[in-house]
Amino acid sequence: MELRAGQVAVVTGAASGIGFAMARRFAADGLKVVLADVEKGALESAAEELRRTGASVHARVVDVGEREQVMDLAEDTYATFGACHVLCNNAGVGSGAEGRMWQHEPNDWKWAFNVNVWGVFHGIQAFVPRMIEGGEPGHIVNTSSGDGGIAPLPTASVYAVTKAAVVTMTESLYAHLKAEHARVGASVLFPGPHMLRTGLWESHRNRPDRFAKERPRKTPYRSLDQWETAMKEAGNEIAFTPVEEVADFVAEGIAADRFWLLPESEHSDRQIRARSRSMLDRANPAYLESFILD
Repeated sequence: MELRAGQVAVVTGAASGIGFAMARRFAADGLKVVLADVEKGALESAAEELRRTGASVHARVVDVGEREQVMDLAEDTYATFGACHVLCNNAGVGSGAEGRMWQHEPNDWKWAFNVNVWGVFHGIQAFVPRMIEGGEPGHIVNTSSGDGGIAPLPTASVYAVTKAAVVTMTESLYAHLKAEHARVGASVLFPGPHMLRTGLWESHRNRPDRFAKERPRKTPYRSLDQWETAMKEAGNEIAFTPVEEVADFVAEGIAADRFWLLPESEHSDRQIRARSRSMLDRANPAYLESFILD
């Protein structure tokens, strides 16, 4: 799909990080952008920043885990701009779960699934029928993660499970779009190949009361800066991928109608090969045993 001025892009989780970088890239290409995020203050700041560049912007506070709010977002988008050509289901959270999987609180799972999985499905259900009916070229990008979609990360099992679900959901979406002979493509995004500076580490700031933790954390939440400092003190240097590079990668992938938005990385390739080899050999997943779970 060729990205052209005047088209409309909708991005969830758009107030910061990858979402804002994608919105900024689309705006730079002349697209009208709809920003959706649960954090009102950050959303307003992001929208104003884009407007100062001359972009045509519409912003709406949306909790993607609430179906009606996403359906209203679609109604609002079509009422404002008359179309949606690019949909980026990008909103996501880290659950903040501690301990072994069987010790995780149900609300940790419920909140992560509500945003990371249901949020993607709500976006698909709200926008895709309209995009198909419009008859114009379109594209959907669903944000996954190497932590779940490439190789499971046992140290963040709740997050990894939800992101693995996004991969399968997008594969299914791709097949259904092909069966409909739709002019709409689909991609699954694995941001990277290195760490990213996003607000995911501080997801708890937006955690709804209905999914509140049932007991205090044994350890306090750590910010990305705190984690990076601890890693450096331990002698480990951390490489970061600028979110702008991810946004460029997404735009290029849409233009190329590429399903797997997976940056080249020997680390990722090694994980994919190890997992595939284990499955083909019907062997136990030894690649998981190297993770430090304490």
